[in-house]
Amino acid sequence: MDLTRQQVLAYRVHAHQLDRTGDHPVTDADVLDLGIQDTGTDGALWSLANRGVRVPDEGWPEELVLVWTLRGAPHAYRRTDLPAVARATSPLSEADAAKRVFDAAKPLRAAGLPVLEALETVAATMRDIVVEPTAKGEMSAALTARLDEPHLRFCRPCDAVHVHELPFRLAALQAGLELTPGTSPPVLRRIGGWQGPADRAPARLDPLRAFLHLNGPAAPQVVAAYLDAPVTDVRAHWPDDAAEVAVAGERRWALADDLPALRAASQLDGPVRLLAPFDPLLQTKDRELLVPVEAHRKRLWVALGRPGAVLSGHEVVGTWRPRASGRRLRLEVDRWADLPERPFIEQAELLAASRGLTFAGSSGGAGPAASAAPGTRAPRAPRRPAGPASPGAAPTPAR
Repeated sequence: MDLTRQQVLAYRVHAHQLDRTGDHPVTDADVLDLGIQDTGTDGALWSLANRGVRVPDEGWPEELVLVWTLRGAPHAYRRTDLPAVARATSPLSEADAAKRVFDAAKPLRAAGLPVLEALETVAATMRDIVVEPTAKGEMSAALTARLDEPHLRFCRPCDAVHVHELPFRLAALQAGLELTPGTSPPVLRRIGGWQGPADRAPARLDPLRAFLHLNGPAAPQVVAAYLDAPVTDVRAHWPDDAAEVAVAGERRWALADDLPALRAASQLDGPVRLLAPFDPLLQTKDRELLVPVEAHRKRLWVALGRPGAVLSGHEVVGTWRPRASGRRLRLEVDRWADLPERPFIEQAELLAASRGLTFAGSSGGAGPAASAAPGTRAPRAPRRPAGPASPGAAPTPAR
């Protein structure tokens, strides 16, 4: 089966439900199967609002939960899925665990301590410490006092010895701990009724399958890069129903059930979406497919201070940055292609309202919105609380 780039991108926009409108329940979004990274002001709730999901005007919805999972980043999931998520996002093997904890693996191995065993030790210790909501710094200090030397490192910025960052993050969910939304530094608290990870996870929560469904067709190397897992482990757990296809002459794989939708996908004239910097659509590692021009990729996926992406139809046509002043929000837009004026303004008004502000126009290369009449607030949009102030994948580079 031969597919064009346009078919693949149109399929992904549809699979991500970015072409959906309406007022859907907060748990009704397929991206919650893979988890939505919650980094920055416009995080998981804005990503859900872009998918036609009804999120509260104030606060965090009780049906959703924030936990550290893939790449050590905070992700939003359905609360009812948590035991299965803990199972599905756990390392695939000892080698996978070693890769996920980054530089913490070397001292553990030198001490003859398997990484999987070390993660279990950290999780059990964290569970014992958190009786009441506990700030990250307090948790780190308590862990440092209780754990042996192979678990610890000297942190030059802090000029102190404390537990390695990634084992700390990756063990938290296994310990039955969630992040308290709106806390900075993040506060960990016990998950109510926690009985440990589930024995099995449904197929929809398998990160390999969820990634292929949302961001396919893809090769094992792309999925491995997303998970921070070894390619050999990804190949060993590759779905049996993954079918080989060709995208612009390159070998890729898609789930068999998704082939009809891929074949039927065609160019999209809408929608316009202001994607957050870490929106799930932007998290795939085949960036050359999503944004073919190298100069544009360099302006979108920067190491620090990443902008959001302007999506028009199935194409990323520019970047955006917020510029707030008082109760007004302007957007600085770097436009790479034509952008429909009215849909852009409507989306910008929703973004401003989600911050409790009023859209005041745009500047830069945006063109259409720069001359728009500002001052209109969308009638209803989510107001997003500040998320945990934690790096998306520290100490590894921004994704």
